[in-house]
Formats: sequence, structure tokens, C-alpha cells
Amino acid sequence: MYPERTGSVPAMRAVEVHQPTPITPATTYPAPLVPVQPGTVPAVASVVLPDGRVVTGYAVTPMQPEPLAAKPAVSRTAVNVALGGVGFLAVCGGLLMLTAFVTALAALVTQLITLAAVIFGGWIAVQVLGSNRHGAGTTVNIRKAVIKRNKFYT
Repeated sequence: MYPERTGSVPAMRAVEVHQPTPITPATTYPAPLVPVQPGTVPAVASVVLPDGRVVTGYAVTPMQPEPLAAKPAVSRTAVNVALGGVGFLAVCGGLLMLTAFVTALAALVTQLITLAAVIFGGWIAVQVLGSNRHGAGTTVNIRKAVIKRNKFYT
């Protein structure tokens, strides 16, 4: 980095200077001839560049993309989502009706059990509290009972 010093005068190395060599333009070759059908010779266009050079060439028509297939007015995804929503609503309605059916069935069973209890209870009450016909049942005479020394005597 620092030059070597000998005494008070710095030692200088020899400097080589390189000059760039210009690049010579390549020789221009005539363009190859392309066979063209008669009557279909394309128009030749020339363009003048800002530095004064003239570029001449054939006009190129842009490539036309292939026409795309016609898309339907509504996408298939939207139709599938809509159909899924309709199906979901139908299932929800069915589940709501099923819930109502189960609730009504439970209420019916509860009412039938209550009715059976009332009828059975009424039958028992009639049997117990019914008329005392002397010939229809067993008569039990209860006498005075005596309990002596933990023994029951009648």
C-alpha cells in the first residue's frame, strides 16, 4: 500500500498505461433471400433513428391470440354454492320438522301415561271406596287385642 522508502525520496514503480483498442464493426452481409409467393410481398417499412441511421425492414403483423372458449354467464362454482345453500336449507327445514315431530310424540306419550294413571287410579278408588255389599266381600271381625309380655293375643 505504501511505496518503499529509501531515504527521503519515495521509490516509484514503473507505470504501464494501456489504451483501449477500438472494436471494428463487423462486415455487413446481405440478408438471405426468403422465397415469397407472388402477390403476397409484404410492405417494407423504413424508420429514421434520432442519430440519423435508417432501419429498413418488413412490417410485422402482431400475433392474434386464439379465441377463448365462451364462458357461461354464471360460473360453475357459483351454481354449486347456490345449490349447496338450497340443500342446506332443505335439510334444516327437515330437521326442524323432525324436532317438532319428536316434541309432539313426547307430549302424546306423556298425555297417554297421565290418562292411564287417572283411569287406573279411579278404578282403584272405586274398588276401595265402593259400596259395601255384604255378600260380595270377606267380613273381618276385629276384637279387642291384648298384648302381654310381648306376645299378641286375640
